[in-house]
Amino acid sequence: MADQGLQEVDEGMIQSNWEEVVDNFDNMDLKSELLRGIYAYGFERPSAIQQRAILPVLKGHDVIAQAQSGTGKTATFSISVLQSIDISVKQCQALILAPTRELAQQIQKVVVAIGDYLNVECHACIGGTNVRDDMKALQDGVHVVVGTPGRVHDMIQRRALRTDSMKMFVLDEADEMLSRGFKDQIYDIFQLLPPTTQAVLLSATMPQEVLEVTQKFMREPVRILVKKDELTLEGIKQFYIAVEKEDWKLDTLCDLYETVTITQAVIFCNTRRKVDWLTEKLTSRDFTVSAMHGDMEQGQREVIMKEFRSGSSRVLITTDLLARGIDVQQVSLVINYDLPANRENYIHRIGRGGRFGRKGVAINFVTSEDTRMMRDIEQFYSTQIEEMPLNVADLI
Repeated sequence: MADQGLQEVDEGMIQSNWEEVVDNFDNMDLKSELLRGIYAYGFERPSAIQQRAILPVLKGHDVIAQAQSGTGKTATFSISVLQSIDISVKQCQALILAPTRELAQQIQKVVVAIGDYLNVECHACIGGTNVRDDMKALQDGVHVVVGTPGRVHDMIQRRALRTDSMKMFVLDEADEMLSRGFKDQIYDIFQLLPPTTQAVLLSATMPQEVLEVTQKFMREPVRILVKKDELTLEGIKQFYIAVEKEDWKLDTLCDLYETVTITQAVIFCNTRRKVDWLTEKLTSRDFTVSAMHGDMEQGQREVIMKEFRSGSSRVLITTDLLARGIDVQQVSLVINYDLPANRENYIHRIGRGGRFGRKGVAINFVTSEDTRMMRDIEQFYSTQIEEMPLNVADLI
Protein backbone atom coordinates (compact mmCIF):
# COMPACT_ATOMS: atom_id res chain seq x y z
CA MET A 1 0.00 0.00 0.00
CA ALA A 2 1.50 3.33 -1.00
CA ASP A 3 1.90 6.05 1.57
CA GLN A 4 -1.62 7.26 2.33
CA GLY A 5 -0.42 10.84 2.46
CA LEU A 6 0.44 10.79 -1.23
CA GLN A 7 -3.00 9.79 -2.44
CA GLU A 8 -3.71 13.10 -4.15
CA VAL A 9 -0.74 12.94 -6.47
CA ASP A 10 -2.82 13.62 -9.57
CA GLU A 11 -3.86 16.96 -8.15
CA GLY A 12 -0.20 17.91 -7.83
CA MET A 13 -0.79 18.08 -4.09
CA ILE A 14 0.58 16.46 -1.01
CA GLN A 15 -1.11 16.38 2.35
CA SER A 16 0.43 18.11 5.31
CA ASN A 17 1.50 16.08 8.29
CA TRP A 18 2.75 19.01 10.38
CA GLU A 19 0.32 21.31 12.11
CA GLU A 20 2.50 23.61 14.19
CA VAL A 21 2.40 27.29 13.19
CA VAL A 22 4.72 29.97 14.61
CA ASP A 23 3.46 33.38 13.63
CA ASN A 24 6.37 35.44 14.89
CA PHE A 25 10.10 35.35 14.11
CA ASP A 26 10.86 36.15 17.77
CA ASN A 27 9.36 32.83 18.84
CA MET A 28 11.52 30.67 16.59
CA ASP A 29 14.48 30.63 18.92
CA LEU A 30 16.84 32.10 16.31
CA LYS A 31 20.35 33.49 16.84
CA SER A 32 20.11 37.19 17.71
CA GLU A 33 22.32 38.22 14.75
CA LEU A 34 20.05 36.25 12.42
CA LEU A 35 16.96 37.91 13.86
CA ARG A 36 18.56 41.32 13.30
CA GLY A 37 19.25 40.33 9.70
CA ILE A 38 15.65 39.21 9.15
CA TYR A 39 14.23 42.50 10.41
CA ALA A 40 16.86 44.57 8.62
CA TYR A 41 15.92 42.78 5.40
CA GLY A 42 12.43 44.20 5.85
CA PHE A 43 10.48 41.20 7.07
CA GLU A 44 8.01 41.95 9.82
CA ARG A 45 6.20 38.69 10.31
CA PRO A 46 6.59 35.29 8.70
CA SER A 47 4.49 34.35 5.65
CA ALA A 48 2.29 31.22 5.73
CA ILE A 49 5.08 28.93 4.52
CA GLN A 50 7.64 30.49 6.89
CA GLN A 51 5.29 30.03 9.85
CA ARG A 52 5.03 26.32 9.07
CA ALA A 53 8.29 25.19 7.51
CA ILE A 54 11.15 26.88 9.39
CA LEU A 55 10.62 25.01 12.65
CA PRO A 56 10.57 21.43 11.34
CA VAL A 57 13.73 22.17 9.35
CA LEU A 58 15.42 23.55 12.48
CA LYS A 59 14.34 20.43 14.38
CA GLY A 60 16.34 18.40 11.87
CA HIS A 61 13.52 16.81 9.90
CA ASP A 62 13.66 16.20 6.16
CA VAL A 63 11.00 18.57 4.82
CA ILE A 64 8.95 18.82 1.62
CA ALA A 65 7.25 22.19 1.32
CA GLN A 66 4.81 23.00 -1.43
CA ALA A 67 3.93 26.62 -1.98
CA GLN A 68 3.72 28.93 -4.96
CA SER A 69 6.32 31.48 -6.03
CA GLY A 70 6.19 34.77 -4.20
CA THR A 71 5.15 33.29 -0.86
CA GLY A 72 8.55 33.59 0.79
CA LYS A 73 10.09 30.18 0.06
CA THR A 74 13.58 31.58 -0.48
CA ALA A 75 13.63 33.20 2.94
CA THR A 76 12.17 30.03 4.49
CA PHE A 77 15.20 27.94 3.62
CA SER A 78 17.69 30.83 3.89
CA ILE A 79 16.69 31.45 7.51
CA SER A 80 16.76 27.70 8.24
CA VAL A 81 20.22 27.32 6.69
CA LEU A 82 21.64 30.35 8.51
CA GLN A 83 20.32 29.14 11.86
CA SER A 84 21.74 25.65 11.33
CA ILE A 85 25.31 26.42 10.30
CA ASP A 86 28.25 27.01 12.59
CA ILE A 87 29.86 30.26 11.41
CA SER A 88 33.11 29.48 13.25
CA VAL A 89 33.66 26.49 10.93
CA LYS A 90 34.68 27.80 7.52
CA GLN A 91 33.52 24.79 5.55
CA CYS A 92 30.52 24.26 3.32
CA GLN A 93 27.67 23.14 5.58
CA ALA A 94 24.70 23.77 3.31
CA LEU A 95 24.14 23.27 -0.41
CA ILE A 96 21.20 24.90 -2.18
CA LEU A 97 20.41 23.89 -5.77
CA ALA A 98 18.24 25.93 -8.13
CA PRO A 99 17.22 25.45 -11.79
CA THR A 100 18.54 28.70 -13.27
CA ARG A 101 21.61 30.85 -12.78
CA GLU A 102 19.51 33.93 -12.10
CA LEU A 103 17.57 32.20 -9.36
CA ALA A 104 20.77 30.84 -7.80
CA GLN A 105 22.25 34.34 -7.76
CA GLN A 106 19.10 35.79 -6.30
CA ILE A 107 19.06 33.18 -3.51
CA GLN A 108 22.72 33.90 -2.81
CA LYS A 109 21.90 37.60 -2.41
CA VAL A 110 19.08 36.79 0.03
CA VAL A 111 21.32 34.51 2.11
CA VAL A 112 24.04 37.16 2.27
CA ALA A 113 21.56 39.93 3.11
CA ILE A 114 19.73 38.03 5.85
CA GLY A 115 23.06 36.68 7.11
CA ASP A 116 24.63 40.14 7.14
CA TYR A 117 25.23 40.26 10.92
CA LEU A 118 26.50 36.68 10.98
CA ASN A 119 29.25 37.43 8.43
CA VAL A 120 28.21 34.40 6.44
CA GLU A 121 30.25 33.44 3.38
CA CYS A 122 27.87 32.28 0.68
CA HIS A 123 29.11 31.53 -2.84
CA ALA A 124 27.06 31.19 -6.03
CA CYS A 125 28.40 28.27 -8.03
CA ILE A 126 26.90 28.59 -11.51
CA GLY A 127 27.63 27.84 -15.13
CA GLY A 128 28.77 30.61 -17.43
CA THR A 129 31.41 31.82 -14.98
CA ASN A 130 35.14 31.13 -14.76
CA VAL A 131 35.85 27.66 -13.37
CA ARG A 132 39.18 28.73 -11.82
CA ASP A 133 37.60 31.63 -9.94
CA ASP A 134 34.95 29.26 -8.68
CA MET A 135 37.52 26.76 -7.46
CA LYS A 136 39.50 29.47 -5.71
CA ALA A 137 36.46 30.88 -3.92
CA LEU A 138 35.51 27.40 -2.70
CA GLN A 139 39.03 26.53 -1.61
CA ASP A 140 39.24 29.77 0.39
CA GLY A 141 36.31 28.40 2.39
CA VAL A 142 32.59 29.23 2.39
CA HIS A 143 29.71 28.29 4.70
CA VAL A 144 26.99 27.96 2.08
CA VAL A 145 26.97 27.18 -1.64
CA VAL A 146 24.03 28.05 -3.88
CA GLY A 147 24.30 26.74 -7.39
CA THR A 148 23.04 25.07 -10.51
CA PRO A 149 23.44 21.28 -10.69
CA GLY A 150 26.03 21.05 -13.50
CA ARG A 151 28.60 23.37 -11.99
CA VAL A 152 28.07 22.12 -8.44
CA HIS A 153 28.56 18.52 -9.56
CA ASP A 154 31.71 19.53 -11.41
CA MET A 155 33.11 21.30 -8.33
CA ILE A 156 32.47 18.27 -6.13
CA GLN A 157 34.14 15.99 -8.70
CA ARG A 158 37.17 18.26 -8.81
CA ARG A 159 37.22 18.18 -5.00
CA ALA A 160 37.08 21.98 -4.91
CA LEU A 161 33.76 21.70 -3.09
CA ARG A 162 34.30 19.40 -0.12
CA THR A 163 31.20 17.77 1.27
CA ASP A 164 32.46 16.29 4.55
CA SER A 165 30.92 19.07 6.70
CA MET A 166 27.61 19.19 4.83
CA LYS A 167 24.55 19.28 7.07
CA MET A 168 21.78 20.44 4.79
CA PHE A 169 20.79 19.93 1.14
CA VAL A 170 18.09 22.21 -0.27
CA LEU A 171 16.40 21.67 -3.63
CA ASP A 172 14.51 24.79 -4.69
CA GLU A 173 11.85 24.76 -7.45
CA ALA A 174 12.18 20.99 -7.50
CA ASP A 175 9.41 20.50 -10.07
CA GLU A 176 11.18 22.79 -12.50
CA MET A 177 14.59 21.19 -11.90
CA LEU A 178 13.42 17.67 -12.43
CA SER A 179 11.41 18.51 -15.53
CA ARG A 180 14.57 20.10 -16.94
CA GLY A 181 16.28 16.76 -16.77
CA PHE A 182 18.66 17.43 -13.89
CA LYS A 183 17.49 14.26 -12.15
CA ASP A 184 20.65 12.17 -12.64
CA GLN A 185 22.92 15.02 -11.62
CA ILE A 186 20.87 15.68 -8.50
CA TYR A 187 21.03 11.99 -7.55
CA ASP A 188 24.78 11.97 -8.18
CA ILE A 189 25.30 15.05 -6.01
CA PHE A 190 23.17 13.58 -3.25
CA GLN A 191 25.20 10.36 -3.28
CA LEU A 192 28.34 12.41 -2.65
CA LEU A 193 26.97 14.04 0.52
CA PRO A 194 27.34 12.53 4.02
CA PRO A 195 24.54 10.06 4.79
CA THR A 196 23.40 12.24 7.70
CA THR A 197 22.65 15.25 5.45
CA GLN A 198 19.21 16.74 6.01
CA ALA A 199 17.16 17.20 2.81
CA VAL A 200 14.74 20.07 2.24
CA LEU A 201 12.73 20.25 -0.95
CA LEU A 202 10.57 23.14 -2.17
CA SER A 203 8.25 23.01 -5.10
CA ALA A 204 5.18 24.84 -6.40
CA THR A 205 3.68 21.68 -7.86
CA MET A 206 4.19 18.02 -6.97
CA PRO A 207 4.42 16.03 -10.20
CA GLN A 208 5.39 12.37 -10.18
CA GLU A 209 9.13 13.08 -10.73
CA VAL A 210 9.27 15.12 -7.53
CA LEU A 211 7.50 12.47 -5.48
CA GLU A 212 9.90 9.82 -6.80
CA VAL A 213 12.87 11.89 -5.74
CA THR A 214 11.40 12.47 -2.28
CA GLN A 215 10.98 8.73 -1.85
CA LYS A 216 14.56 8.09 -3.00
CA PHE A 217 16.42 10.35 -0.63
CA MET A 218 14.20 11.67 2.12
CA ARG A 219 13.61 9.99 5.47
CA GLU A 220 10.01 10.21 6.74
CA PRO A 221 9.75 13.79 5.55
CA VAL A 222 7.54 16.37 7.17
CA ARG A 223 5.14 17.49 4.46
CA ILE A 224 3.92 21.06 4.41
CA LEU A 225 1.37 22.22 1.97
CA VAL A 226 0.06 25.67 1.34
CA LYS A 227 -3.04 24.30 -0.36
CA LYS A 228 -3.75 24.58 -4.04
CA ASP A 229 -6.90 26.55 -3.37
CA GLU A 230 -4.64 29.00 -1.57
CA LEU A 231 -2.45 29.17 -4.65
CA THR A 232 -4.31 32.29 -5.53
CA LEU A 233 -3.96 34.79 -8.27
CA GLU A 234 -5.52 37.25 -5.87
CA GLY A 235 -4.78 40.86 -6.53
CA ILE A 236 -3.85 40.12 -10.14
CA LYS A 237 -6.46 41.14 -12.67
CA GLN A 238 -6.33 38.83 -15.65
CA PHE A 239 -7.52 39.75 -19.11
CA TYR A 240 -7.34 38.35 -22.59
CA ILE A 241 -7.31 39.99 -25.98
CA ALA A 242 -8.71 37.85 -28.76
CA VAL A 243 -6.24 38.09 -31.62
CA GLU A 244 -7.56 36.42 -34.73
CA LYS A 245 -4.22 35.14 -35.91
CA GLU A 246 -0.63 35.00 -34.75
CA ASP A 247 0.49 37.70 -37.24
CA TRP A 248 -1.76 40.27 -35.60
CA LYS A 249 -0.21 40.01 -32.17
CA LEU A 250 2.58 42.44 -33.02
CA ASP A 251 0.19 45.26 -33.97
CA THR A 252 -1.91 44.55 -30.90
CA LEU A 253 1.19 44.90 -28.74
CA CYS A 254 2.22 48.13 -30.43
CA ASP A 255 -1.26 49.55 -29.82
CA LEU A 256 -0.89 48.68 -26.18
CA TYR A 257 2.61 50.04 -25.92
CA GLU A 258 1.68 53.44 -24.47
CA THR A 259 -0.22 51.68 -21.72
CA VAL A 260 2.63 49.29 -21.11
CA THR A 261 5.31 51.87 -20.47
CA ILE A 262 3.37 53.64 -17.72
CA THR A 263 4.84 50.92 -15.56
CA GLN A 264 7.43 48.20 -15.93
CA ALA A 265 6.27 45.23 -17.92
CA VAL A 266 7.48 41.72 -18.63
CA ILE A 267 6.45 40.13 -21.92
CA PHE A 268 6.63 36.34 -22.15
CA CYS A 269 7.21 34.36 -25.34
CA ASN A 270 7.47 30.58 -25.59
CA THR A 271 10.78 30.32 -27.44
CA ARG A 272 14.14 32.05 -27.56
CA ARG A 273 13.72 32.61 -31.28
CA LYS A 274 10.44 34.40 -30.67
CA VAL A 275 12.06 36.60 -28.01
CA ASP A 276 14.75 37.63 -30.51
CA TRP A 277 12.22 38.14 -33.28
CA LEU A 278 9.88 40.28 -31.16
CA THR A 279 12.76 42.35 -29.78
CA GLU A 280 13.98 43.02 -33.29
CA LYS A 281 10.48 43.96 -34.56
CA LEU A 282 9.81 46.34 -31.67
CA THR A 283 13.25 47.92 -31.89
CA SER A 284 12.80 48.52 -35.62
CA ARG A 285 9.58 50.38 -34.77
CA ASP A 286 11.55 52.56 -32.34
CA PHE A 287 10.28 51.01 -29.13
CA THR A 288 12.87 50.58 -26.39
CA VAL A 289 12.91 47.06 -25.01
CA SER A 290 15.40 44.66 -23.51
CA ALA A 291 15.42 40.92 -23.95
CA MET A 292 16.79 37.96 -22.10
CA HIS A 293 16.91 34.20 -22.61
CA GLY A 294 19.07 31.18 -21.92
CA ASP A 295 21.23 31.44 -25.04
CA MET A 296 22.77 34.67 -23.83
CA GLU A 297 26.11 34.94 -22.13
CA GLN A 298 25.95 35.13 -18.36
CA GLY A 299 27.47 38.62 -18.25
CA GLN A 300 24.92 39.91 -20.71
CA ARG A 301 22.04 38.39 -18.72
CA GLU A 302 23.30 40.13 -15.59
CA VAL A 303 23.56 43.55 -17.22
CA ILE A 304 20.03 43.27 -18.58
CA MET A 305 18.57 42.24 -15.22
CA LYS A 306 20.39 45.08 -13.54
CA GLU A 307 18.98 47.64 -15.98
CA PHE A 308 15.50 46.24 -15.53
CA ARG A 309 15.76 46.14 -11.73
CA SER A 310 16.94 49.74 -11.62
CA GLY A 311 14.10 50.79 -13.90
CA SER A 312 16.31 52.18 -16.65
CA SER A 313 14.79 49.60 -18.97
CA ARG A 314 10.97 49.49 -18.83
CA VAL A 315 10.07 46.43 -20.87
CA LEU A 316 11.68 43.03 -20.63
CA ILE A 317 10.94 40.30 -23.18
CA THR A 318 11.80 36.83 -21.99
CA THR A 319 11.01 33.08 -21.93
CA ASP A 320 9.72 30.79 -19.19
CA LEU A 321 13.31 30.27 -18.12
CA LEU A 322 12.93 33.47 -16.15
CA ALA A 323 9.32 33.12 -15.11
CA ARG A 324 10.44 31.74 -11.78
CA GLY A 325 12.20 33.54 -9.03
CA ILE A 326 12.75 36.90 -10.65
CA ASP A 327 11.30 39.29 -8.18
CA VAL A 328 11.27 42.73 -9.66
CA GLN A 329 9.23 44.77 -7.24
CA GLN A 330 7.86 47.29 -9.70
CA VAL A 331 6.42 44.87 -12.24
CA SER A 332 2.70 45.42 -12.26
CA LEU A 333 2.04 44.29 -15.81
CA VAL A 334 2.73 40.93 -17.41
CA ILE A 335 1.87 40.23 -21.03
CA ASN A 336 1.68 36.68 -22.28
CA TYR A 337 2.46 37.26 -25.95
CA ASP A 338 2.21 33.48 -26.14
CA LEU A 339 0.16 31.51 -23.64
CA PRO A 340 2.53 29.21 -21.72
CA ALA A 341 2.91 25.75 -23.20
CA ASN A 342 2.59 24.29 -19.73
CA ARG A 343 -0.28 25.50 -17.55
CA GLU A 344 1.80 25.29 -14.36
CA ASN A 345 3.97 28.06 -15.74
CA TYR A 346 1.02 30.44 -15.92
CA ILE A 347 1.10 31.19 -12.19
CA HIS A 348 4.87 31.58 -12.28
CA ARG A 349 4.66 34.13 -15.03
CA ILE A 350 1.84 36.25 -13.78
CA GLY A 351 2.65 35.68 -10.13
CA ARG A 352 5.66 37.90 -10.87
CA GLY A 353 3.36 40.90 -10.70
CA GLY A 354 1.48 41.13 -7.44
CA ARG A 355 3.99 39.51 -5.13
CA PHE A 356 3.15 39.62 -1.44
CA GLY A 357 -0.24 41.09 -2.08
CA ARG A 358 0.73 43.84 -4.48
CA LYS A 359 -1.73 44.29 -7.28
CA GLY A 360 -0.92 43.55 -10.87
CA VAL A 361 -2.44 43.09 -14.29
CA ALA A 362 -1.90 40.21 -16.69
CA ILE A 363 -2.87 40.42 -20.35
CA ASN A 364 -3.03 37.25 -22.44
CA PHE A 365 -2.93 37.32 -26.24
CA VAL A 366 -5.26 34.53 -27.32
CA THR A 367 -5.64 33.24 -30.89
CA SER A 368 -8.44 30.85 -31.82
CA GLU A 369 -6.03 27.91 -31.36
CA ASP A 370 -5.34 29.09 -27.81
CA THR A 371 -8.93 29.18 -26.61
CA ARG A 372 -8.83 25.65 -25.25
CA MET A 373 -5.59 26.26 -23.42
CA MET A 374 -7.03 29.39 -21.82
CA ARG A 375 -10.12 27.52 -20.63
CA ASP A 376 -7.81 24.85 -19.27
CA ILE A 377 -5.81 27.46 -17.34
CA GLU A 378 -9.01 28.98 -15.96
CA GLN A 379 -10.21 25.61 -14.79
CA PHE A 380 -6.86 24.56 -13.34
CA TYR A 381 -6.61 27.71 -11.21
CA SER A 382 -10.38 28.16 -10.67
CA THR A 383 -10.06 31.68 -11.99
CA GLN A 384 -11.71 33.89 -14.60
CA ILE A 385 -9.89 35.59 -17.42
CA GLU A 386 -12.06 38.32 -18.86
CA GLU A 387 -11.91 40.26 -22.08
CA MET A 388 -9.74 43.33 -21.69
CA PRO A 389 -11.65 46.54 -20.99
CA LEU A 390 -10.78 49.78 -22.79
CA ASN A 391 -9.71 51.53 -19.61
CA VAL A 392 -6.99 49.01 -18.78
CA ALA A 393 -4.51 51.83 -18.19
CA ASP A 394 -6.49 52.91 -15.11
CA LEU A 395 -6.06 49.46 -13.58
CA ILE A 396 -2.27 49.35 -13.70
